[in-house]
Amino acid sequence: MDLLTIFGTALALAMDAFAVATAVAAGLPEWTARHTFRLAWHFGLFQAMMPIMGWFGGSALLTLMAGVDHWIAFALLAFLGLRMIWQARHPEDRSQDFDPTRGWSLVILSVATSIDAFAVGVSLGLIGISIWVPSLIIGLVTLVVTYVGTRIGRRAGHYLGQWAERIGGVVLIGIGTRILLQHLIGIK
Repeated sequence: MDLLTIFGTALALAMDAFAVATAVAAGLPEWTARHTFRLAWHFGLFQAMMPIMGWFGGSALLTLMAGVDHWIAFALLAFLGLRMIWQARHPEDRSQDFDPTRGWSLVILSVATSIDAFAVGVSLGLIGISIWVPSLIIGLVTLVVTYVGTRIGRRAGHYLGQWAERIGGVVLIGIGTRILLQHLIGIK
């Protein structure tokens, strides 16, 4: 597999991470370099690890996950999106320490945006391509793309004000719905 193909695959896999990072960054009232680092690092790490897991796990796990991977991604993103919308509408009920770049929310977002990378790892394993260089490139590209997404999201958040969190929640639900529709009826 040539480097251009690997970079193209990495960029395609990173698009969900970019959209989620943009939505999350726009929705949080306070954003620091630490938020950016956590989101970019974890998205990049999960995108790098999922192909390795797929490569080692083989086609048996792909068969098991193939029927539900899109449902998992949809459910995780819809849950977090609805939570963001709810908190924007009911600030009095907002958990003061809720931060989607920490804890289980970060893990959920990381898994939801990297499930497709698992299938790429399985595919590379089936055609006999070493996983190490592609996995590293996929992780690094996702890290950079996520960083760019957080920068864009912060600027959008400043302009959107109190609507940013609601819009961010709708975007997360939309991304989950797109993933679901891609698998169910082939919409790209």
